[in-house]
Amino acid sequence: QVLLVESGGGLVQAGDSLRLSCAGTGRTFSSDAMGWFRQAPGKGREFVSVITKSGATDYAISVEGRFTISRDNAKNTVYLQMTSLKPEDTAVYYCAADPTSWTVVRGTPAYWGQGTQVTVSS
Repeated sequence: QVLLVESGGGLVQAGDSLRLSCAGTGRTFSSDAMGWFRQAPGKGREFVSVITKSGATDYAISVEGRFTISRDNAKNTVYLQMTSLKPEDTAVYYCAADPTSWTVVRGTPAYWGQGTQVTVSS
């Protein structure tokens, strides 16, 4: 089966850093755009970041300058380095992948991960 598995979430204090990982299995994702979304309780799923197969990146205004997306195709993995975390970053973070970057950005990718919880306390 094709799987995206997130890891690296946890409980941290405001101002701390975390690095999320999303490892793909059952398929190579080197030709796909990959991205991150997040969802807080009672809210819709929100776009966070995307990286194309060629390495171009984009970020939501709320995280730009604090988060960095990257990928390691040899490991079939995408990362989200989060710094200067704020309580409003608290959410379940989901990994996504699709052959087209626009499909990732609009939240309808071919593949979703199961999510990892990030909680930032004040």
